[in-house]
Amino acid sequence: MGQSVWLDYLGRGAIKSGQLQRLIEQDGLSGVTSNPDIFEKAIGESHDYDAAIHALALEGKGVEQIYQALTVEDIQMAADLFRPTYDRTQGADGYVSLEVSPHLAHDIQGTIAEARRLWAAVQRPNLFIKVPATREGLPAIQQLISEGINVNITLLFGLPRYREVANAYLAGLESLAAQQKPLRPVASVASFFLSRIDVLIDPQLEKIMEAGGLRAELAGRIHGQVATASAKVARQIYEEICAGARFRNLATRGARTQKLLWASTSTKNPAYPDLKYVEPLIGPNTINTMPLKTLEAYRDHGQPALTLGNGVTEAEATLRRLSELGIDLNSVTQQLEDEGISKFNKPFDLLAETLSRARDAASNRRLAA
Repeated sequence: MGQSVWLDYLGRGAIKSGQLQRLIEQDGLSGVTSNPDIFEKAIGESHDYDAAIHALALEGKGVEQIYQALTVEDIQMAADLFRPTYDRTQGADGYVSLEVSPHLAHDIQGTIAEARRLWAAVQRPNLFIKVPATREGLPAIQQLISEGINVNITLLFGLPRYREVANAYLAGLESLAAQQKPLRPVASVASFFLSRIDVLIDPQLEKIMEAGGLRAELAGRIHGQVATASAKVARQIYEEICAGARFRNLATRGARTQKLLWASTSTKNPAYPDLKYVEPLIGPNTINTMPLKTLEAYRDHGQPALTLGNGVTEAEATLRRLSELGIDLNSVTQQLEDEGISKFNKPFDLLAETLSRARDAASNRRLAA
């Protein structure tokens, strides 16, 4: 169907045990995404990293140095597993993502500096540096693309912000072209976070539904449909951008499209189907990054079909009805962006505390010896 299946998880255990390689061979897995929450669970809730943390602590490494060493090594190992996919598809697929610190979400220069540092540390062409789609993230995205650094734009919720993200990508490519540098090696994806949209909007619609009347009927028709509708409309924006003269001019120089990636695709509401954010959004030149549980569910009972282009008119109507009901989607998506940054800051800080304790314990054992 032309859609890439990525895994929204990365851990040393999955790499060392051969699980990740099996998913590549048996399920056609063609990429991986990571974030601070994923690394906090992988490092803090397993013993897979104990020996490495101990060794780094004995070398006198600080917490930030230990964190970078662990994550960079994981990313490098995963990127090497996906390198055959990257080579076979000539750079169209086979990527692994590593995120800048969420504390830099509103720091333009800090984001650029850390992205450069991580890019240089990993040294793999099939790496994406994840940069959040904040207002401050936009100039960082443009600058990094202009330097030939691949960028995965994360924490993207709103359609107006998506247009800005796409423009930042195009501006970065134009700067690269002005330097007479090749555009073909540069890649970017725009990662729409889906399920969280419904998690925030559904309760507002339910209050309207409880009140009864015509507004209740209208709210009932779009309940649980806003996230998917946003994705379908985003795809129409993508098509518009690709057909535009600005991108076509860059394409003659070898530029790639900035693929849409569906993220946050696990179902949060148990009343919804487990493949709610997978089956309606299958289409070419897109990516769906799934938690392992969602991937296993699709393997068990997924129904492959080209669905992304279906119901676009209905999707546009859903977003209009939302406005008619007095719900401002742009305000909702801004709230989700702010909350998303906070949600990533917490596990990042928790992991730093975990690494600090492990480092201190190793140092104390060294002193005792």
